[in-house]
Amino acid sequence: MQLRLPVAPDVRARLERLELPFSRTGVDPFGVSRAHLGSLFTALRALYKSYFTVKAFGTENIPARGRAMLVGNHSGGVAIDAAMVLASMFFELDPPRLAHGMAEKFIAKIPFAGEWAARCGQFTGLPQHATRLLEAERLLMVFPEGARGTAKLYPERNSLVGFGTGFMRLALETRTPIIPFAFLGGGEAIPTILNAYRLGKLLGVPYIPVTPYLLAIPLPVSLEVYYGAPRFFEGTGREDDAVIAGYVDEVKREIAAMIDGGQRRRDGSGPRSLTAGSAR
Repeated sequence: MQLRLPVAPDVRARLERLELPFSRTGVDPFGVSRAHLGSLFTALRALYKSYFTVKAFGTENIPARGRAMLVGNHSGGVAIDAAMVLASMFFELDPPRLAHGMAEKFIAKIPFAGEWAARCGQFTGLPQHATRLLEAERLLMVFPEGARGTAKLYPERNSLVGFGTGFMRLALETRTPIIPFAFLGGGEAIPTILNAYRLGKLLGVPYIPVTPYLLAIPLPVSLEVYYGAPRFFEGTGREDDAVIAGYVDEVKREIAAMIDGGQRRRDGSGPRSLTAGSAR
């Protein structure tokens, strides 16, 4: 599918500074397309800078170059969080970086969606894809809660469900630093009151979120993302499950603390600035 948006001038300028090895035809070794990125970030620019009020804290914790793994929470409804993290890496960092996400497998089954996602650097969540990206010194975005995280109902929006452990074994195997992050506001943007699983199955997706106004159309609310300091864990990735689970729990506790601190700040009961960094 060749439908593309006209690229905004500031997006075009940042694309020129994106440090990816594009060929003369504008495609990198992973099949990521400069033209598709232009359309993607032009659309995300409108959401990030105008529709939502997004504040990013701690972006100085993201390395300018080299492999790193962004590990954070889903905030409910649909993956607004992933889109805004992508946008913050592109619009807040200097030079900008492309965060590669590990998309749910059902996306590849949706007509045109799988191709578009891949052209924008968002690949099906297979271990070999993640390993190749990190070995190529890319920035990987991981949500260990998976689809269970986006299925949170409104009262659960600031909670964490079970984390998978694959990201930790991958980080150890590839000697990759983990940058924990906390995303807040997604549950307010899509205040889910129930998930229609049967309807979702008919449509080929895990579920359809239902809001008080029925459709899962995001509301223009304030969103915040907090990036913590890089964490380095010792090991090879072949450790016992108990060791890996302990490391995962450390990351989960740190994200939970960042969510709590961020929520207190949003409520006006916390400090105006957090150690994760300052807002853009």
